Amino acid sequence: MDRSIEDSTPFVRSNVVGTQCLLDNARRFRVSRFVQISTDEVYGSLGPEGAFREDTPIDPSSPYSASKAGADMLVLSYFRTHKFPVVITRCTNNYGPYQFPEKLIPVLIENAMNDRSLPIYGDGLNVREWIFADEHSRAVWLALSRGREGEVYNIGSGQEKTNLEVVRGVLKLLGKPESLITYVKDRPGHDRRYAMDCSKIRREWGWQSEMEFSEGLAQTIEWYKSHQDWMHEIKDASYLSYYDRMYTHRDDTLSRLHS
Repeated sequence: MDRSIEDSTPFVRSNVVGTQCLLDNARRFRVSRFVQISTDEVYGSLGPEGAFREDTPIDPSSPYSASKAGADMLVLSYFRTHKFPVVITRCTNNYGPYQFPEKLIPVLIENAMNDRSLPIYGDGLNVREWIFADEHSRAVWLALSRGREGEVYNIGSGQEKTNLEVVRGVLKLLGKPESLITYVKDRPGHDRRYAMDCSKIRREWGWQSEMEFSEGLAQTIEWYKSHQDWMHEIKDASYLSYYDRMYTHRDDTLSRLHS
């Protein structure tokens, strides 16, 4: 999402134009089912209570979430115009092995293992649901095999955590002090809370999350501890430059974006 704030063009090209290309080619080759993997971010920011339902109006806050919302609308238009068999899934925050290191949990794990500061936006009280990536994959398979055409399905774990709770969980599992936590200037358009009502997939597919966040986080940390070579190899110059802009010199970056 941060990258879309710096430059929205690649996200519009990938998420909107890219989806249109996939749809056209899927129709051309008579694909039997098209599953659009979307995000809870298309719904916008939620208050302190309640949860997003599939019929909640979309209200994206960032260029990234707006591009995903645009892609969702395009997918549904192909169903209504062409009767093309589409299904849309909207999932909460994923975590687990092989996640790109600019994402929150890999950043926290890598920094904590190396006794570097753990950057947290704003007051750290933004709330997200977290779902282990394998569980999301299981739900996507059900969407492919059992989803009803033209329908949207929310996928979530029901396990809400503030960013600060996630940071403290990582530090506790790694035996590191909370003094490593560093608060940095908040992200523009940072949604306060996401939460998903997943009663539809429980009712239609019998699906529910089974991985407790604490267990999934412990497994994820162990994976990153045993795959540090992978982490170092994937961090190219563009990633290091991005990290420096987003965290080390964040105030300068935000000033430039708003100038």
